[in-house]
Amino acid sequence: MKNTVIGIVETIAGDTAQVRLDRGILRLNDVLTGDGGSIILQVFASLNVGLHSCMILRGKEKLTCGARVYVSSEPLSMPVGDEVLGRVVNIFGDPVDGGGPISTLRRKPLFREPPVYERIGVKKEIWPTGIKAVDFFSPLVKGGKIGLLGGAGVGKTILLTEILHNIILVKENKEKQKIISVFAGIGERVREGQELYQELSERGVLPYVSLVYGPMGENASTRFLTGMAAVAIAEYFRDERRKDILFFVDNIFRFAQAGSELSALTARMPSEDGYQSNLISEMAAFHERLSATETAAVSTVEAIYVPSDDLLDSGVQAIYPFIDSIITLSRDIYQQGRLPAIDLLSTTSSILSPEIIGMDHYLAVISSQQVLKKARNLERMVALVGESELSAENRLIYHRAMLIQNYMTQPFFVAEKQSGRHGKMVNFKKTITDVKNILSGVYDKNDPQEFFMIGGIDE
Repeated sequence: MKNTVIGIVETIAGDTAQVRLDRGILRLNDVLTGDGGSIILQVFASLNVGLHSCMILRGKEKLTCGARVYVSSEPLSMPVGDEVLGRVVNIFGDPVDGGGPISTLRRKPLFREPPVYERIGVKKEIWPTGIKAVDFFSPLVKGGKIGLLGGAGVGKTILLTEILHNIILVKENKEKQKIISVFAGIGERVREGQELYQELSERGVLPYVSLVYGPMGENASTRFLTGMAAVAIAEYFRDERRKDILFFVDNIFRFAQAGSELSALTARMPSEDGYQSNLISEMAAFHERLSATETAAVSTVEAIYVPSDDLLDSGVQAIYPFIDSIITLSRDIYQQGRLPAIDLLSTTSSILSPEIIGMDHYLAVISSQQVLKKARNLERMVALVGESELSAENRLIYHRAMLIQNYMTQPFFVAEKQSGRHGKMVNFKKTITDVKNILSGVYDKNDPQEFFMIGGIDE
């Protein structure tokens, strides 16, 4: 690789450095190296003619003012191929799981343009997860994006992990062609990453998953690039291997937060809500690459942290335009012990139409939402005078709503050690049938507690 002297480091501030060019032109995301390659910088913004702000990705302790830097002929890239499956890597493609080096010579750049309009696939196909509340109220679409919204500690990561586990397990049993998953751990706890790695390993699904970690202890530039690094791996399997990809992000809000920190470090003027002014364009650059094409699809499941449980936070709102289905996790429901702690009335999907999910499923969803809405309006009255004081009609509605709410709880495979319950998967057609039977009065004489943390009603 040929290097050319292009400039001098003028100032260093935290995780950023300003570089003055003596010749040549730099573009956004160009890579600069120093000290024999142990120092790596990436151009983040142009400040003036010949002066650029750069993120310090590696070798911060070696960087000094006055140091010479060189332009690299290669962009930041990730190793790709079967060799990255079952491995945990960082944004440079270096293994961090204690295993040996990754031998592949194939690499793909972190930054690419999204697929052109003519290549985008529009076929809508339901991808069952085996989780009743998800498949019934907010189904995952092959090539679509689903967001798991919730504050701290309400079960986003465990729900995301269960979806990953279930889909790979089902596909492994039914098809010789194993499904490929890519997991981007952006700004979350190291402990959670280790637990996920061990869980996938114990369940035997780790060989079909590639994990890219940039935990919260890393600097903002590393956390920001972790998402792009994982996207590069997913694009390879989609475009060159023509495999359907299941792409997981935990947590996409931390991606937005890292961009905000970088914007502040480079003295960019923030928007009035405190986030970076280019928040939407950064979200678009990430999400538009995760699209279905005519050959294969990337289906995305994103955990979305909601700061202070405020769904109107601008960082959360910036994600909404890019996702098809929304699953809202509620702290109140979590405290009631109902898991997954999904707010069934705040959970919805843009694909809930008869043309995509079928008339049978569509009518069952609409009817159950009507019952749940009426029951929510009755909750205050029940709290004051008790269920027995309701009219016969309202008592029946309230009872069926309790049956549905308890039925939508479910023991998870990935939580067996904590809960002591064996995990359950339920066919989504079975879920539809069970809910229709509840709504038609088949189980009006049953105690709602009988439906708590079960699989199908036939249990």
